[in-house]
Amino acid sequence: MILWPSDYSLAHTLAAPVERAGVGLHSGASCRVRLQPSSREGYWVGWLDSPREDLQRLSPSQVVDTRLCTCLQLGSRRLATVEHLLAALAGTGVSQAELWLEGEEIPLLDGSALPWVEAIAEAGLRPLGPRSPFLLTEPLVRQQGESFVVALPSPSPRLAAAVDYPQAAIGRQTFSLDLTPAAFVAELAPARTFGFLEQVEQLRASGLIRGGALENALVCDGERWLNPPLRYPEEPVRHKLLDLLGDLALVGIPQAQVFAYRGSHGLHTTLAAALEARPERAPSLATACP
Repeated sequence: MILWPSDYSLAHTLAAPVERAGVGLHSGASCRVRLQPSSREGYWVGWLDSPREDLQRLSPSQVVDTRLCTCLQLGSRRLATVEHLLAALAGTGVSQAELWLEGEEIPLLDGSALPWVEAIAEAGLRPLGPRSPFLLTEPLVRQQGESFVVALPSPSPRLAAAVDYPQAAIGRQTFSLDLTPAAFVAELAPARTFGFLEQVEQLRASGLIRGGALENALVCDGERWLNPPLRYPEEPVRHKLLDLLGDLALVGIPQAQVFAYRGSHGLHTTLAAALEARPERAPSLATACP
């Protein structure tokens, strides 16, 4: 059993490569990811069918679509549904890694970040040294209609979210936690993506959720869940926090308290882009493996 870091004060990469494969949520196509150690800060993407291409570092500036997932434009290729994998990497304390891909979507697996956490535990972590904190010196707010997300200076990372759905099975839910690797693994990683039965046919007609199934997503018909039991009483809002962390991972975990009300990938990635533009963002001290 792996002992997760106590906080995010040290930079880590993977101790060994590890692979996972599965279907993409929206494409329904087979895809594969090989995670490898990296000597460079951040998350870098390469393609298994073109290993000589330069790796590209992930950034909020690459976001091109946020309908039901976060999709990035990486040169001539698109990469969809990155949020669960990035949440697992950032949440467990992996600050730098290479992602080698086959296909144009990250495998959905069981709809949560837990299978990625298990893959990271299988690979193990290698500490690299002190990590410069990603400081925030003043509040930052982004709003879209009635939805908003706010980041406030804080001595340590804290995440909170609230949702308000008309469907009785969800309704109003809130959840917050002081973010540490252990808290992420126990409280957020197992929370699965969810959707509504009434929207399934329309979304599939639009080319979305072709890989969605009762085995990899919670489905609600309004009054009840079609595939219980839930892993937590408030699993939907916990998954919203998982998505928030995965989108923020495009820029890193800020030393801030972040609260999202009726969050979305569009809102989260807008905040990530604003965080990346902050002048006080400090570079990491750990840039090379020992």
